[in-house]
Amino acid sequence: MQRIALVAFPRIRAFDVAVITEVWGVDRTDRGAPPFELRRCGPDRAPVTMPGGLTLAPDRDLDWLRTADLIVVPGLEEHLAPVPEPVLDALRHAHHAGTPIAALCGGAFVLAQAGLLDGRRAITHWNLTALLSDAHPAVQVVPDALFVEDGGLWTSAGVAAGIDLCLHLVRTAHGAEAAAAIARSMVTAPFRTGTQAQFIEHPTPGTDREADALADVRERALRHLDEPLTVADLAAWAGMSPRSFARHFAATTGTTPLRWLLDQRVSAAQKLLERTDLPMPEVARRTGFGSEITMRQHFAARLSTSPRDYRRAFHPAGRSPIAR
Repeated sequence: MQRIALVAFPRIRAFDVAVITEVWGVDRTDRGAPPFELRRCGPDRAPVTMPGGLTLAPDRDLDWLRTADLIVVPGLEEHLAPVPEPVLDALRHAHHAGTPIAALCGGAFVLAQAGLLDGRRAITHWNLTALLSDAHPAVQVVPDALFVEDGGLWTSAGVAAGIDLCLHLVRTAHGAEAAAAIARSMVTAPFRTGTQAQFIEHPTPGTDREADALADVRERALRHLDEPLTVADLAAWAGMSPRSFARHFAATTGTTPLRWLLDQRVSAAQKLLERTDLPMPEVARRTGFGSEITMRQHFAARLSTSPRDYRRAFHPAGRSPIAR
């Protein structure tokens, strides 16, 4: 059973706590999700006040972080407020011990206060990136990702991107099917493509005709992933030139048509590797990679593993216990 530590201290955001609890604190083993042990860890187990008149009761002290497999840090309502020193010390010791740490939204400011993000890439809500850069100039702030990892430290963009990160961490530890089971229960997407660039404030477009056309193209592409699709093919479906299509696609989704298509192919291959015993060449054919070599190259680039190692880790017949 994977052990998750929610770090609790005064003035943390209730939404972040709710996300962590919803992903790891609900028993969904009857729906195909793995079991988790989620503990709320505070400096002295005293009740933790949160904005909105809410209170959180820690059930473990900070020493429990030493036994956790994953530590998750909510953001503070006041992003530059000082974090209790015992919390910062516990996070430093956990990181030095090799325990992965994930910070949701403004939680990046907590890790930055601990000095853990110095010289590392990190992300926060798009409206806070300048504040993070100014307050902690040693942090390499990424402007538009949904979440990033650097040296075992995960940070996410604003609000709903915390859900994306939590589900990604489930998918990394337990496979796409486990993350999908939790996402279905939460009525959310198990994986979103693009970056938070798609959510940054822009002037409202005069028409949604292009957005509707692009949605139809994406849906059609998902039904034809086994075909050797090109950006020109997708543009033709939308009735646009390739250049105009690429521009509208990036504005709508925050990513390029080619990267989106490759991400969908990798995701489809993950599902086949988890759920079937199809040989590698057939998995590559059904997902449009054409060859096992090409599929292996894209797995290495996106998942830092090979299709065969992925199947060994996440296929029910070859799944092994999670290692710390």
